[in-house]
Amino acid sequence: MLALPYLLRRPAAALAVACVAAAPLAATAAGDFPTHAITMVVPYPPGGPTDTVSRLVAAEMSKTIGQNVVVENKPGASGMIGADLVARADPDGYTFLANASLHVINPYLYKSMRYDAFKDFAPITQLADVPLVLVVPESSSVHTVQDLVKLGKTRPLNFGSAGTASAQQLAGESFKVRSGLAMQHVPYKGSAPALTDLVGGQIQLMFDSMPSAMPFIKSGKLRAVAVTTTRRVDELPDVPTMVEAGYPGFDISTWYGLWAPAGTPPEIVAKLSQHAARALQQPDLVRQYASLGAKPVGSDPQTFARFTETEGKKWRDIVDAAQIQPQ
Repeated sequence: MLALPYLLRRPAAALAVACVAAAPLAATAAGDFPTHAITMVVPYPPGGPTDTVSRLVAAEMSKTIGQNVVVENKPGASGMIGADLVARADPDGYTFLANASLHVINPYLYKSMRYDAFKDFAPITQLADVPLVLVVPESSSVHTVQDLVKLGKTRPLNFGSAGTASAQQLAGESFKVRSGLAMQHVPYKGSAPALTDLVGGQIQLMFDSMPSAMPFIKSGKLRAVAVTTTRRVDELPDVPTMVEAGYPGFDISTWYGLWAPAGTPPEIVAKLSQHAARALQQPDLVRQYASLGAKPVGSDPQTFARFTETEGKKWRDIVDAAQIQPQ
């Protein structure tokens, strides 16, 4: 059974009385917020794209919100361990989630979850939009998508991802279906360990988020073969798109956002959103995001809520097309 939102776990009558009694206190708390450190939960290991994007924002938010925003990594179960921790946290604004698009993909790939990815969270803001990039080891003979297809017809290929149900996996599954190759998915607990194995040759390819892949591309350890958006990206101007490589309509990117537990006062959600948006406008952060291939967004809570609903439906359709059975 899906976990109910925090507020719905109370009897209706008691909740009504509590809301009336607490209204002045809630307004005061929102005005004083924050009075101590805030925890940003990242449900993946350090070094991955979500961790990288989130830490840059946390550092900038700490400068303006009046308290430290401390990142805590809680990896495991395709991001669900960290998300569940936040869903069950007190809805006071002092614990919130930084997650990737995986947050709205998981509901279509897992039959049983301890929380509802939509009902148990209050959307705060979209942090960034990021293309995926198809990468192979520098030592690989693959230089183009066509080379990869030729190789895949001579031997089985393993492709890595940041975890089951991740955008990286779904991009790989989509390519597998469209190319007809017999590829095996190898899920990892985040992009960092997957990229390490890719460099070492334990897996042959990966569709990865640019923030985590770019350092390896720049150092020459990995080769960028194609990007998954319909247009080339400024950071890799010589790398063709999957569309240019012969896969019309191949347009898959990932994104990152912030969520608070359901029931967090709207005033506090708005304050967190405003400080995150301010952080995303800082020139240093914009430059660092650009170097990683990430485009800052900084949407308001209402816009982000509508965006996540639309994205959930899009990823559901991708899961159905790839015929991935819920676990």
